[in-house]
Amino acid sequence: MTPDDAARQDAASPAADERKPSLPEDRRGFFARNRRAILIGAVVAVALLAAAIGWWLHARNYESTDDAFIDARTVAVSPQISGAIVDVPVTDNQTVEAGAVLARIDQRDYAAALAQAQAKVDQSTADIANVAAQIEAQKAKVDQSRLQVASAQAALQFATDENQRAQNLVKTGAGTQQKADQAATDLRQRQADFDSAQASLTAADKQLGVLQAQAQGAAAALEQARASLQQAQANMDRTVITAPVAGHVAKLSAAKGAYASPGQSLMMLVPREVWVTANFKETQLDLMRRGQPVSISIDAYPDRDFPGHIDSQQFGSGTAFALLPAENATGNYVKVVQRVPVKIVFDQPPDLPLGPGMSVVPTVTVR
Repeated sequence: MTPDDAARQDAASPAADERKPSLPEDRRGFFARNRRAILIGAVVAVALLAAAIGWWLHARNYESTDDAFIDARTVAVSPQISGAIVDVPVTDNQTVEAGAVLARIDQRDYAAALAQAQAKVDQSTADIANVAAQIEAQKAKVDQSRLQVASAQAALQFATDENQRAQNLVKTGAGTQQKADQAATDLRQRQADFDSAQASLTAADKQLGVLQAQAQGAAAALEQARASLQQAQANMDRTVITAPVAGHVAKLSAAKGAYASPGQSLMMLVPREVWVTANFKETQLDLMRRGQPVSISIDAYPDRDFPGHIDSQQFGSGTAFALLPAENATGNYVKVVQRVPVKIVFDQPPDLPLGPGMSVVPTVTVR
């Protein structure tokens, strides 16, 4: 190596030594220049993590579902008799009290049937009174026949004694044969009278039994007439259709002049008492208990929440009571998380127009 090359190498060495620590100095400079952004990012990450943990700790205390709706036991108003509708004093969505008149059916035919049934009751009552009078008269005849039997028996006994004395006198020669024959004839006459009295008493007793049987038949006829009267009265009362419970008229189809038949739906009556049927997943039921508080959000009133509580839980999933329940024992089995209906009632019934089928979102506090 020449002196010039050595000099050039020595001159280049300090520059190389200066380039070696340049990379760490750049990193330190980067962190120094972005320290604030890095700090803010770290704080944001910690805040997000804390928020996620807080949300999880909060959310685990609640169970919610959007598969829920307002439910009620709606009443299908239908007639129990047939006839022309003559009046419908209610209209759609009207509020009615229990016992309010909803419709009237032409009652003329039923009024005539009621009058006939009442006439049969009166006739049966008269028949019973007539038979009772006959029984009393027949009892008097029976008593009279008994007296006649007693009289005939006494006369027969006297005739028997007379005949015995007359026959004894004839045998001893103290009496005449004519007297003995007359006594024997009188005995036969008295015997005939006694037999006739006995027969009359038997006939009177039997006639009394016949009348008593007639009395039982008349009493049965009266009961039958009274049953017919009750049926006629019930049909007469059914010509006026009233509200069984207080509620709201819905799906009104009855009209004046239309013909109503038994079982035909004239309108629906929605009771005032409503509740929430929430179909929770079976995996959400572990901590649910009766009486737990529920916050109820109704889609129709999104700005308000209504307090309630769990009333009961159905013993079985919804599909188990469906029209066509699942048959998992046949074919290919695929496990599906089932939903179980839970009944939720309002702590205070909302003064709002709520009806079956309206969507709600209940949130149950389980912890």
